[in-house]
Amino acid sequence: MQTKLFTIFLLSFAAAALSEDFKTVNGKEYKDATVTRVDPDGVVVKTKSGITKVYFIELPKEVQERFHYDSEKAASYSAEQATNYTAYQKQQDEAQRQQQAADAKNNAAVTAQQAAINRAQALQTRYSELQKQEDDLLRQIGEAKQPGPEYRQGKSVRHQPNPQKSQLPLLESHLKDVRREKGEVRKQLDKAQR
Repeated sequence: MQTKLFTIFLLSFAAAALSEDFKTVNGKEYKDATVTRVDPDGVVVKTKSGITKVYFIELPKEVQERFHYDSEKAASYSAEQATNYTAYQKQQDEAQRQQQAADAKNNAAVTAQQAAINRAQALQTRYSELQKQEDDLLRQIGEAKQPGPEYRQGKSVRHQPNPQKSQLPLLESHLKDVRREKGEVRKQLDKAQR
C-alpha cells in the first residue's frame, strides 16, 4: 500500500516538476503547462484548457534558447509542414471528389433501378388490365353468340333474335386489339424482368 502511495506521489511530483508557466511576447499566459513535444518551430503544451502549439517566435529569447531554437531549421521545418499539409489537403480533396463521384454513380444506379422497377410494375398492372378486358370481351362474345330468348309458337320452340349479335364484329375486333397489345406488353414485361 505504501509503495502505491509513494509511486502516485512520485508521479504527481514529476508531473508538477515538468509543469511550468509560459508567457508569450504578446502577453498570453499558459499556466501549469506541460511540454509534450518540441518541434523545430515551437513547443506543444498541454494545459487544463487543452493542447496547444506555441511557436518559438511567440516566446521570449530565454525560452527559445532553452529549447535550442534555430530560425533556419524552424523555417525549413515550417515549409516542409506546409508542403505536407498542402499535399494532404490535395489528397483529401481528391478522396472527397472520388467519393462524390462514387455517390453520384450509386445514386444514378439506384434511380435507374427504381425506374426499372416502376416500369415493370406499370407493365404488370397494364397486363392485368388487358387480361381483365380480354376476359370481359370473351364473356360478351359468348353471350352475343347465344340465341335470343325462347318463345313457343305452337308445338315448336323458337328463339327471338339476340340483340347483342349485331355487336359481335365490333367485340371481336376489340378482342383482337386487346390481345395484340397484351402480347406487346408481355414482351416488354419479359424484357424488363431479365
